[in-house]
Amino acid sequence: MDAGIIFKICNMAALAAWILLIVFPGKSYTRVFTVSIMSSLVFAIAYTISIGISFGTKGGFGSLEEVALLFQNPYALLAGWIHYLAFDLFVGSWISAHAAKHSISRWLILPCQFLTFMFGPIGLMSYFLLRVLIRRETIFEQPF
Repeated sequence: MDAGIIFKICNMAALAAWILLIVFPGKSYTRVFTVSIMSSLVFAIAYTISIGISFGTKGGFGSLEEVALLFQNPYALLAGWIHYLAFDLFVGSWISAHAAKHSISRWLILPCQFLTFMFGPIGLMSYFLLRVLIRRETIFEQPF
């Protein structure tokens, strides 16, 4: 299958999962869908296929130049993108579950969810900072 088609399918699937996560964050089926089905199954399969197709591509992880060379292959680039989609969705699911467990309003975590969706680690950092402000704890007290 063409890398561009897989890219579009994965993006649409991620968007659907994020919408479900934001609209129905506390539902058990949301967590099953976002973590078990999307991050652990669908994205893992697409990632494995992309890695398999790109295996043996020139480049590597030893320097920025090697990574740039590696990502010139569309399937290696696709694998990197799917990696981001899967882990950002996993983090977004964790934020929802953690906030619910600690009675943090879903309305307060919405900006954190958006930032996680768009900028991954910035969203996680914003959630940790929100917890510091709301619960008067340090970032290092029971982070998970």
